[in-house]
Amino acid sequence: MSTIVEPRASYSASKSYRLSSIMRQILLYAVIITVSLSMIAPFIWMLSASVKSEAEVFSYPIQWIPSTFYWSNYEKVWLKLPFFTYYLNTIKIAVSTTILQVITCSLAAYAFSKVRFPERDKLFFLYIATMMIPFQVMMIPQFMLMKQLGLMDSHWALILLGAFSPFGVFLFRQFFISVPEELSEAARIDGLSEFGIYLRIIMPLMRPAIASLTIFTFMHAWNDFLGPLIYINSDHLFTLQLGMQHFQSEHATEYGPLMAAAVSAIVPTILIYFFAQDHFVEGITAGAIKG
Repeated sequence: MSTIVEPRASYSASKSYRLSSIMRQILLYAVIITVSLSMIAPFIWMLSASVKSEAEVFSYPIQWIPSTFYWSNYEKVWLKLPFFTYYLNTIKIAVSTTILQVITCSLAAYAFSKVRFPERDKLFFLYIATMMIPFQVMMIPQFMLMKQLGLMDSHWALILLGAFSPFGVFLFRQFFISVPEELSEAARIDGLSEFGIYLRIIMPLMRPAIASLTIFTFMHAWNDFLGPLIYINSDHLFTLQLGMQHFQSEHATEYGPLMAAAVSAIVPTILIYFFAQDHFVEGITAGAIKG
């Protein structure tokens, strides 16, 4: 009798386990889909509102597909405002900041990981500890410094302040210490300088780290509002974030054109992530297990 009951009990337990596993997967996917939809819903609403009239923007229930598409919202953004100038200003600041930050962070990370000098690790710890300082603490000293340098109402104030990042140094260092030391030693034996090792041996291996820092830095510089608000006063130097204030006034806000401006503003960040996403994912996963 036992030889007959035990296989049935084993089969029943296995079937119950498979059913519970399937239910857990269904529940997990349901949660993921719900969270994903809740995150993408504001983006879809922004796209919908960008081609709606002012009366339809806040209509309830929400009409996701408007009855009439008001493409004049985009026309108002690009033709009635110097939006192209704002675009160029933002691109200039974001690209310059990103390039400078990749250079400065990679050089500092190379020194902290591949060059031996006294108290190297303690100095690195102190440098990384500056990440714990709130921006509000540094805001006034930075403002006074830029004023003393005569960089107020200039893009250079934003570019220079964004050219250095403890986070970028930490990110690059995590990758640099994963590169075998034998490569650097062999290059030194062959007579290559430290800068030559950095430029010709190490950096070609750092594409995931470069892509990751590029995305983080570009998006931060592109979406920055507080920095331009503090340092820029002239309209012809405005970034996109400051330029969008034209659709807001003391008594009313033109939400249709404002959403059209927001849609136009996010296009470069989407393109940057689209072209660098493979290296970005590789960089994040690699940085999580190395060093």
